[in-house]
Amino acid sequence: MRAIKLAAPGGLDRLTVSEQADPGQPKAGEVRVALHATSLNFHDYLVCSGKSPTADGRIPMADGAGVVEAIGEGVTDFQVGDHVVSCFFPDWQAGPPTVGDFRRVPGDGIDGFARDAVVLPATAFTKAPAGWSHKEAATITTAGLTAWRALVVDAGLKAGDTVLALGTGGVSIYALQIARAMGAQVIVTSSSDEKLARAKDIGATHTINYRSEPKWGQKVMELTGGRGVDVVVEVGGPGTLGQSLQAVRIGGHVALIGVLTGVSGEVPTALLMAKQARLQGLIVGSRQEQEDFVRALDANGVRPVIDRTFAFENLADAFRHQESGSHFGKIVVSW
Repeated sequence: MRAIKLAAPGGLDRLTVSEQADPGQPKAGEVRVALHATSLNFHDYLVCSGKSPTADGRIPMADGAGVVEAIGEGVTDFQVGDHVVSCFFPDWQAGPPTVGDFRRVPGDGIDGFARDAVVLPATAFTKAPAGWSHKEAATITTAGLTAWRALVVDAGLKAGDTVLALGTGGVSIYALQIARAMGAQVIVTSSSDEKLARAKDIGATHTINYRSEPKWGQKVMELTGGRGVDVVVEVGGPGTLGQSLQAVRIGGHVALIGVLTGVSGEVPTALLMAKQARLQGLIVGSRQEQEDFVRALDANGVRPVIDRTFAFENLADAFRHQESGSHFGKIVVSW
């Protein structure tokens, strides 16, 4: 069985394909899944590039999609032949957050899904949306569920709301699609006019080039008639948080998701107080929230935007494409 492993201390040139023992058959409560796709996230990049070190020989990738090949005694959620997708936090089944680190996250604290097959507890998966390809389903685990939790679970998005999505990566494009499907308006930012045009094509109400509009928070206020947006999908971190707080309405919600501009920085506390906004950090979501998200996808017809697909043995090249920042939506690896 093939697996991609990362040699310490990390680095894209230290990802190698190797053979490893077959995982065997599932025991009670477990399922065997033949894997066929994964998708790239910034967290995976941090691990594989060595910026977030993990154990020597780690199998990377948090996202995994495939087919159930066998089920252990007592498994009732799945049948052989079901298409499934992995969970980012396999131990967080439902309820409020119970984890604050990555010790049990596949591809970081434990082995991930860059391999041909796994045997894991059935609770580490949910069913995939009906009719989705494996590479489409692989985008749900991290990016899709993060956007769903930010908008629906935490912010309580409703029809008629306005959302600000920063950038055109996987989380932000999913947020655009989810918000539009729920009857919300969406403002998208990017430094690329070409990407902004594509965002318009898939439903963005307004777009802002943040290079030509460096005070884009003020521009958002203008576009919303001085009210501000109801929800900000904040993927930048300290370098963009001030503008996001400018853009949010009084009493609005800022979902702090990403650290693209750094892991620490100044929080404009006076502005946060004046806006009486809710600033909430989040990391993906629970298995129950993923099941809810899959049901919503089955109902609303949203399909992920896939930028480019790479072969299994070209995972490092996929990360280099991600590193370039030229992608729009999700990058996937399929086999």
